[in-house]
Amino acid sequence: MFHCPEPMGGDTTTAAQGILRLGGSSRRPRLELSHLSKSFRASRALVDVSLAVAPGEVHGLVGENGSGKSTLVKVLSGYHAPDRGASLLIDGQPLELPVRPAAMGRFGLSVVHQDLGLIDAFSVVENMRVGLFGVRRFTRAIRWRQERELARASLAALGAQIDPDAPVAGLSAAERAEVAIARALQHHEHGRGLVMFDESTRALPLQPRRHFYSLLRDIARRGGSVLLVTHQLEEVLEHTDRVTVLRDGRVAGGGVDADGITEHDLIRLMLGRELPRRSKRPDRAVRPARPAAEIRGLRGRLVTDANLSVGAGEVVGLTGLLGSGFEELPYLIAGARPASAGTVSVAGAAFDLRSASVRELLKAGIALVPERRDTEGLALSESMIDNVTLPRVRSRGRTMHIGRAWREREAASVIRELAVHPADPHMPVGQLSGGNQQKVLVGKWLCGYSKLLVLHEPTQGVDVGARQVLEAAISAAAQRGAAVLVAGLDAGELARLCDRVLLMCDGHIDRELTAPLSPELIIEAVYRDRRKARAS
Repeated sequence: MFHCPEPMGGDTTTAAQGILRLGGSSRRPRLELSHLSKSFRASRALVDVSLAVAPGEVHGLVGENGSGKSTLVKVLSGYHAPDRGASLLIDGQPLELPVRPAAMGRFGLSVVHQDLGLIDAFSVVENMRVGLFGVRRFTRAIRWRQERELARASLAALGAQIDPDAPVAGLSAAERAEVAIARALQHHEHGRGLVMFDESTRALPLQPRRHFYSLLRDIARRGGSVLLVTHQLEEVLEHTDRVTVLRDGRVAGGGVDADGITEHDLIRLMLGRELPRRSKRPDRAVRPARPAAEIRGLRGRLVTDANLSVGAGEVVGLTGLLGSGFEELPYLIAGARPASAGTVSVAGAAFDLRSASVRELLKAGIALVPERRDTEGLALSESMIDNVTLPRVRSRGRTMHIGRAWREREAASVIRELAVHPADPHMPVGQLSGGNQQKVLVGKWLCGYSKLLVLHEPTQGVDVGARQVLEAAISAAAQRGAAVLVAGLDAGELARLCDRVLLMCDGHIDRELTAPLSPELIIEAVYRDRRKARAS
């Protein structure tokens, strides 16, 4: 039987007390959090958590989905009030709980939440500067030229070239992340404060992500502090000084030196057990003779001319640099965004994507798992059972009577097969952790036995355990005969899941990679295509 190691970093209940020793020196912590608990009715999301972050430190916070990471950040940023008994010091000064917005500014605290907190109806500059607008003395008119320059300077510091007047609703996921991060960093004063990032980098591609981490290091070198919440364990080990691990709302490892622990150690602390090995999908020597789905002459805003096919039982990956068109193609195929040309054929039926409705394509067996589960994939205020069964209410229900038994069976199947927690089909999906929401989103389409399953970043922002569950479920859908198309930036995931990978460049499919696949092969091919495009 596997024995989980004792929590690292000493007594975790007192880890935030006293003088912090880091890098051979003794310093008072920038942040000292002690004995924090948070309850939601009968459920305890956090139990007696203590945390210390030093000045000049990048501190990682990791744990499974539902372990309490986002709840902890929301307490530190004033979104949640903690249970009685918690205390919080910033640079030795007590900060009253719950944290007030004015106190966050006074103590130099800023946060980028998991959902980024952007308002789609506003422009970039309005999102970044709301509440901070400079106005003219007598007319009280906003100094828009000055506000645009301030927003542009903050974005440029992050390496982002985004028009301050652009509507946020039209930005890509990576651009939205850059706007939210730049908004948080614009207030940062060198040598003080704490910036918290809750899964803020998950949509950033490789180069902007590297620049982001160089900015974090610059903050730390100048005496500021960073609390980084992420599921990218390899990045935690590479870019943080110490790591705190949460498991089931408790500290499983407090202030662990990132240089003295491995990714395998972190996983054991997160899960409390070994992660079982899952074999890669077997390589196929022969491609399926007849494609189950064919896309021809597809064009959109980014896609200039795409032709591809996916066989029954095959998993095909689709990747490239952001802007190459791979991120738009899933939505064009599923009818979620208008195509200027192109057809999709499934099970012998052909559809003109200029005019085909989402309802027609769904009825034909084309299902889309979008990247943004919060706004495009799930109804967060509705229950798990409603979200899972909604696509099949018309086909399985009857006039004036939706039916109950089949809906409960489907919801129970998703909960069981994907290990959704809590296992309450009537709980609003918005109350689930991000990883469990993603399981519900994927599970709702697996119940329908789709002929063509199209997924965009299907495991983005989930922990290693949830990622393994979701990848296994996607592979199982292919083994049942579905044609599966996975679009994403995660080269490791594409190498594990796919039989072949298509690379997009300048709006068209430029290359095809076949087994044996590896993350290194995919990444090298993507950036070789970029160099080739620049040279031409």
